[in-house]
Amino acid sequence: MSKKEPLVEQAQAMLVQKHQTDAAQRHLGLLDGALEDMQAAQTESLQHLELMLFQAGTLIEESQVIFDADEEDALLVETSLFVQEKIVSISAPLPCLDFIEMDDGGDWSGYLDQVAAYAQRHQIEFRQDPFRDLMSASQRIALEKRIQEEFSYKGAQCDKYDYMIAGTCGLIGGLVDILFVCLPGQGALTHFTDDMTDKAVQTFASWNGWKGPREGSDPTASAIGFLEGKFKVNYDHRHGGDVDHLFKMSTRNHHIKSLAHSPDLVGLFFSILDQFTSTAHFVDGGRLISVDTDTFELKGSNLVAKLFCGFMNWLGHLFSDMAGSSGAQQRGSGIPIPFFSLLQFINVGEFGKHRQTFATIAVQVFEKGYDLRHGLAMAIPVLFSELLTRVTWVVKQRFYHQKDWEQCIPSAANPELRRMLLLAHGTLCLVDGADAALRSGGDMIHFMLRSNLIAWVRFGTLALKELNAWYKEGRLDVVAVDTYLDGECERLVASLRPVQE
Repeated sequence: MSKKEPLVEQAQAMLVQKHQTDAAQRHLGLLDGALEDMQAAQTESLQHLELMLFQAGTLIEESQVIFDADEEDALLVETSLFVQEKIVSISAPLPCLDFIEMDDGGDWSGYLDQVAAYAQRHQIEFRQDPFRDLMSASQRIALEKRIQEEFSYKGAQCDKYDYMIAGTCGLIGGLVDILFVCLPGQGALTHFTDDMTDKAVQTFASWNGWKGPREGSDPTASAIGFLEGKFKVNYDHRHGGDVDHLFKMSTRNHHIKSLAHSPDLVGLFFSILDQFTSTAHFVDGGRLISVDTDTFELKGSNLVAKLFCGFMNWLGHLFSDMAGSSGAQQRGSGIPIPFFSLLQFINVGEFGKHRQTFATIAVQVFEKGYDLRHGLAMAIPVLFSELLTRVTWVVKQRFYHQKDWEQCIPSAANPELRRMLLLAHGTLCLVDGADAALRSGGDMIHFMLRSNLIAWVRFGTLALKELNAWYKEGRLDVVAVDTYLDGECERLVASLRPVQE
């Protein structure tokens, strides 16, 4: 039985109940008419009675009949009173109402059988959408209007000020990107995120028992060394010799070639897989390569415990590599930006003097410091543009359009705000792309090093949302309907709770 069938059965039962209600209303109308006829007949009878009494009094006066005070000796006078006789009767008997009889032992299926029999007796046709027949024409119009206004995708109605504000916010974010991000390891924001990463690694190490560095040693290197020893994994191959020279790999790129070193769902999946199967998975030249490793056994007495152990090994090992290795000179090689490792599967194109593919270019870009730390630095101007656009939108809605604060919540579901965010991040990407193109001099690696990948990803997601909204404009927004229904259910439950208590 499909999920819609119970709802359809309930709607059909409601249609029959509506028919019964309408029939009862018509019957009440007939009863009202009959009562009015009876009341009119009663009034007419009273008039006839009053006429008879008047005629009787007149005859007594004309006959000069005198009655004694004693009623028992009263004279009886017979006379003829000519009054038109009229018999009041109802022209047609009232029809009996049809009904569905239910007893205490009845169930839903039995009631549905009687509903079907009632519908057959009265020739009630169940259409494909019985809910539509439950509403009147005015109710359907009101419902369609409300759906159109509240539960349908709407196009953005931005004015010139919205576009000006969005463009300005994006331009400011682009200037922040150009002036403070720069190349990996050179910009002020990159230095800031590098320092924050070092502190995060030290904090995580202290949570796991690190007592601090020895006197005169580097605290970050000490914390990294501690985490490397505590969270050992079987897929931490450092160069091509560790994998029998199946492909080229060095200490500067083994974090991007090993899929388990990716700080995302892909990395988590391959890390758990590698730890359970004693294998290691790498990407080289667009190919997925699996390598057998020494037997690796996870701690834990059951599957859940082993999965948790594998997850903690993956997380702890990522922290040990996030700020580079313990023996790295200067900045060291960190871990890739989430999902950046998947770019190695795009093994197409010919770039530069050596006609290298895009996958090779992506690896070389990572080797030059385009890692998670630099990704965090690139996210700052993107976040700045996002917040600035939302704040200015709230200010405009509150003080320019004079809306209540409840209507000024900067939700991306708002069509105007969504369009403004698209324009702001588009402006940021335009400034970033122009700067990267001018400074790279046509070199693909240098162009990618200066490009803000986070900004382009954010712009791409907003562009897809805008295209989806444009395509669905005027159609039903199922998410909005579900949100409204969930809220109504919660409200009904909350209203019933005091009664139940």
